[in-house]
Amino acid sequence: MGACSDEGSPGTSGERTPSAAAPGAGAQPAPAPTPSGSFDALAAATGLPGQPVDIATGLDVPWGLAVLPDGTALVTLRDQARVVRVGPGVISQVAGTGEGGTVADVVPAGEGGLLGVAVSPQFATDSSVFLYFTARADNRVVRYVLADGRLTDPAPVLTGIPKNTTHNGGRIAFGPDGMLYVGTGDAQDRPAAQDPASLGGKVLRIAPDGSVPADNPFAGSPTWSYGHRNPQGLGWDSTGRLIAAEFGQDTFDELNVIRPGGNYGWPEVEGAGDGGGRFVAPLQTWRTDDASPSGITVTPDAVYVAALRGERLWRVPLNPDGPTGTPDAWLEGTLGRLRTVEVGPDGSLWVLTSNTFRGEPRPGDDRLVSVPLS
Repeated sequence: MGACSDEGSPGTSGERTPSAAAPGAGAQPAPAPTPSGSFDALAAATGLPGQPVDIATGLDVPWGLAVLPDGTALVTLRDQARVVRVGPGVISQVAGTGEGGTVADVVPAGEGGLLGVAVSPQFATDSSVFLYFTARADNRVVRYVLADGRLTDPAPVLTGIPKNTTHNGGRIAFGPDGMLYVGTGDAQDRPAAQDPASLGGKVLRIAPDGSVPADNPFAGSPTWSYGHRNPQGLGWDSTGRLIAAEFGQDTFDELNVIRPGGNYGWPEVEGAGDGGGRFVAPLQTWRTDDASPSGITVTPDAVYVAALRGERLWRVPLNPDGPTGTPDAWLEGTLGRLRTVEVGPDGSLWVLTSNTFRGEPRPGDDRLVSVPLS
């Protein structure tokens, strides 16, 4: 992995038409997917994941994924600045407030654009959806109301996050405490990661209205942890621990347990090591060629890590009282680069591929797939 990019060598990306529906069209049913029985029988016998099944295809540079209470999901298309709603047999554009139904004020460039998405824990009553995107002068988090297939009433809740063509972070997720957590990159300003007053190179924690919780470790600051290079995976285990995946520079990627006020060492430390007790050491490390981790999801027994350059899904067994178990590599040579993973409404893993930006697109790429767990 080179110093300028977390995701490998640039490729080409042409605009894709999700499933059979053109952007801006109404809901167009897609054929219901049919899993492969023989592969699933093998999975049940061996403990491997089941056969990946397409939920949606033809997605252009998909990035964020958030499951809605109705069992469909919102997917962000980074470079098109669009949000689509997908599910088995369902795909439609969610209209934004910008030209042609795009999300207004998004300025895609390099690895920046329309990135993370999170659904309010009180969605049933407030219909709120949060988006992280690159704007003209910064990265920011904006709250919307989702109504009748449209994103309305935009309200910025966090602005001024440093931006660059790389290292924009972008993952957002609600924790079990109801607070919104935001992963931000150092935006190629390494010293900023060690400055708790900067919003770059951090995991941030804010209330849904954008205010700073009183129990944050730095008074009046959204900084929850610092010393990060480019964290893009956030999830919580059954004990309430926040776990984050982070891109390394040239040698080691990391999986970390995030502690309030913790310093994770970048740029002084990459990978294992605690700087003589000054930094929090990672739970797990990988060579960058084997991982380049973006999104993660956490189940009661494991963390699943979507690997871009590694082109696989890592399963890391969890031990709440000690080190993690030995990671297993899933889906090698199957789907290509993986951007995001979440637990779907049916209990399977829903996985977004990322071959249309840096990779070798296959027919139907990029796609959202369901991976049954045995």
